[in-house]
Amino acid sequence: MLKFLSRVRIEFNALDPRTASCLEFLAQCNARKAKESNPSCAVQVKRRTDNQPPKITVTFVNGVEQVYDATTTPAQDIRNMILEKGQSLETEQMFRDAGESWPVIIPADELHQPAPGTKPKKAEEKKQ
Repeated sequence: MLKFLSRVRIEFNALDPRTASCLEFLAQCNARKAKESNPSCAVQVKRRTDNQPPKITVTFVNGVEQVYDATTTPAQDIRNMILEKGQSLETEQMFRDAGESWPVIIPADELHQPAPGTKPKKAEEKKQ
């Protein structure tokens, strides 16, 4: 998960009962496997004393920043959203490395072309 991120900032009040998602996400960030995937990703924790809702802010390697409301979003959902965005970034980079433009624009007439069959013919059909 961290391999797609350059920075993670987790903010919460330790006395707030809504911090479960922040704490779970922090545990995921501190896991050995996550740290090994991107040792340069900065994980910052800000313990608040006010009544602000807990939030998780991530900065992707391309500089895009995303803020998640940790009161209503489970840590696993945040992780999945980061992975989806990261896979999209990897795909974009793969196209750019190949000299292709991004996003890929498929002409409308190609979208409506019938796809070739992929089902193998049965033995009886081959004999005829």
